[in-house]
Amino acid sequence: METIFDIYLLEALCNGLLLGGLFALLSLGLNLVFGVMDVVWICYAELIMVGMYAIWWLHTAQGVPVFLACLIGIAFVALLGATMHQFIIRPVLQAEPINQLLVTGGVLFFLQAGATVVFGIEFRNLGVQLSSLNVGEMSFSISRLLSFAVAAAAIVAISLFLRKTFIGTAIRAISQDRAIMPLMGVNPARIYLTASALGGGLAGLGAALLVLQYDVHPAIGLSFGPLIFLICVLGGLGNLIGGFLAAFVFAQFISVGGFFFQLEWGYVFAFIFFIAVMFWKPQGLLAKRA
Repeated sequence: METIFDIYLLEALCNGLLLGGLFALLSLGLNLVFGVMDVVWICYAELIMVGMYAIWWLHTAQGVPVFLACLIGIAFVALLGATMHQFIIRPVLQAEPINQLLVTGGVLFFLQAGATVVFGIEFRNLGVQLSSLNVGEMSFSISRLLSFAVAAAAIVAISLFLRKTFIGTAIRAISQDRAIMPLMGVNPARIYLTASALGGGLAGLGAALLVLQYDVHPAIGLSFGPLIFLICVLGGLGNLIGGFLAAFVFAQFISVGGFFFQLEWGYVFAFIFFIAVMFWKPQGLLAKRA
């Protein structure tokens, strides 16, 4: 027991912090879309998968430099998010929530099947190897450090965008009172489209960070999708601050649980905590929208 509070536990805590930054970024886009439109994109993780494939194809098949491929991938997924809203989400905005879930669920299976047909079921690797940073006896992946830094910068940028720009203020306002915004000269349709493109862009950014660390395959969305959704629910659907905090809580459960036991047990403890919170506070830790 004397080794419980040793250097490796500190390493696990730090890795949990780095993982939480990535989770926070992945949940930010889904929370943003729900906060504006009250529509849960069940297919959100599949947008990330599409972005990962786009970046992989651009770099490995077309020889595009990694950084430029990531920028193109982000723009492509942002366009995909806007297109999906215009032709799939917009017609069901006034429909029952179950119909909206079925529609976005259909997009999920369509994107998975399309990726399988086009790329097959093989695991694809970007082929970029990043080293590790050693701090004493601790070792941290450069790709995870990069992901944390980019995720933190993106979260700050989105926060400033929402609070300092007219469009950002309109997004926050329409998420609080949709009925009155048209009376104040704000076009809700334009705000919905902007929020969808922004949510897609955040999914593309998440794809750019994930493709540096994981192989891409058609079912990779199943690895992150449920976790992203649980983080959003835990923080309070549509609450950006709540999702941010919940991401770090989940990440610490996974990292520290994996340190004391096995990685799978870390996920088990995180899910147990989620269930306990739902019994105590079904609306999430912070139900009021940020």
